[in-house]
Amino acid sequence: MAQLIDGKKISNEIKEELKAEVEALKRQGKEICLAVVQVGQDPASCVYVNNKKKACAYIGIRSEAYELPETVEEEELLALVEKLNQAGHVNGILVQLPLPAHIDEDKVIRAISPDKDVDGFHPVSVGRLWIGEPGFLSCTPAGIIQLLKRSGISIDGKECVIVGRSNIVGKPMAALLLREHATVTVAHSHTKDLREITKRADILIVAMGKRQFIGAEYVKDGAVVIDVGMHRDEHNKLCGDVAFDQICEKTSAITPVPGGVGPMTIAMLMNNCVQTVR
Repeated sequence: MAQLIDGKKISNEIKEELKAEVEALKRQGKEICLAVVQVGQDPASCVYVNNKKKACAYIGIRSEAYELPETVEEEELLALVEKLNQAGHVNGILVQLPLPAHIDEDKVIRAISPDKDVDGFHPVSVGRLWIGEPGFLSCTPAGIIQLLKRSGISIDGKECVIVGRSNIVGKPMAALLLREHATVTVAHSHTKDLREITKRADILIVAMGKRQFIGAEYVKDGAVVIDVGMHRDEHNKLCGDVAFDQICEKTSAITPVPGGVGPMTIAMLMNNCVQTVR
């Protein structure tokens, strides 16, 4: 039977460690404040923002909410970001994505100071990641590394295949796996013979955004499979990019959806917030 990689349990372990660290920092007179900027009331964004606020409250990080209307002008949002960049008491800035169509997301991301970029999306943060300098790590890929390490799964020397090349998951995931001395292949929508590529993987990380696409024929026996996808199936139940029931018996370890990668993203965001004062 495959090892079920429990993201909730590992996320809770990390939060407990961070809580103790924040308490110690407070005794040294160091407070942490995260500014969370949300534009509009997209239901999914509201859920994510609330979860981030709850995690801050639990760990002992102060959170400040800035809720702007859907119709806010880009200039007003950029002015708020600059104000938060200059605010001495604010350690981290998070602008919840996606933004309305009339706002240039890339421009907003670039406006955040790299020293307060707790999402790890700024080009400076990305550059630091790729050349191995200290900086903020993209939260979902950093969470996957922790899932593997804390589950006793070795990365060093393994053949790792990532399906998906997004700026948020696929690309930073490749950089982090290279840091851990893995051999890395990034597959994507233009990859030929995807099945042959994925069947080579000792560790298969799927972040392609296609519901239950990866079946048993894509996975070699004994592989570790990390499913980053989040969808609803025909019965309105949460599922991932991987056909879990088809492949779980073939794997040595696998993440469930929900309860796998998802909880780790917020845990690593909290880690980045603490990183601002370490």
